[in-house]
Amino acid sequence: MGDGDVWTWTGLDADSKLKISWTVGARDSDSARVLMDDLASRLADKVQLTTDGHTAYLRAVDEAFGPGIDYAMLVKLYGESPESAKGRYSAAECIGCRRIPVKGTPDYAHVATSYVERSNLSIRMGLRRFTRLTNAFSKKLENHYHALSLYFVFYNFVRIHKTLKVTPAMAAGVTDRLWSMEDIVGLVDDLEVARIAGKRAMLLSSPRCHADVSQTRSSPSRALSSTGHQRKNRSSGS
Repeated sequence: MGDGDVWTWTGLDADSKLKISWTVGARDSDSARVLMDDLASRLADKVQLTTDGHTAYLRAVDEAFGPGIDYAMLVKLYGESPESAKGRYSAAECIGCRRIPVKGTPDYAHVATSYVERSNLSIRMGLRRFTRLTNAFSKKLENHYHALSLYFVFYNFVRIHKTLKVTPAMAAGVTDRLWSMEDIVGLVDDLEVARIAGKRAMLLSSPRCHADVSQTRSSPSRALSSTGHQRKNRSSGS
């Protein structure tokens, strides 16, 4: 049984184009809260935030940021789908939009979702599994997460933004150099080493391990068996 429809939620800095936060989930209030909680935890200063008109954002933003944000919604108005588009997947024509202040004092000149919508197109162009009306979609939700994780690290740290002439991470001051794919692979390797080290530490601190060590001191023949058993565990863990 599959997971059905899942949505990718993203938070983008309009100046540096940095993908600050993202999550994958249903199009509901729980996913909105996950995104906004994570976004709020990564920001050091008060910002202006614009979202689309999805009502799930209202409570999520309020609970994540409280009064410390200037927040507005950009609600798009759509007309009828053209006759030529009926019978196939196609968005209706956008005939206008409304800027609605929600919290604080947002600057109307900066109430826009254009940058994040263009970023959504980049995701769709860069990840085959987002291509509509094909069988290239993710078959496992876990694989979908992994693909997005790699894409966002690549987007933030490796891919030079054509307008900024640097990566979003460099523009945001997160790093002072251009990363390579080798750097990303190194991060994965470091994480795996840390995971194995943590597993070994957990095994060594377990009551079973302490019992084996105490028996090792009193029985030389048991010492060989006990040591061999620990090495097997370590090999299988790696």
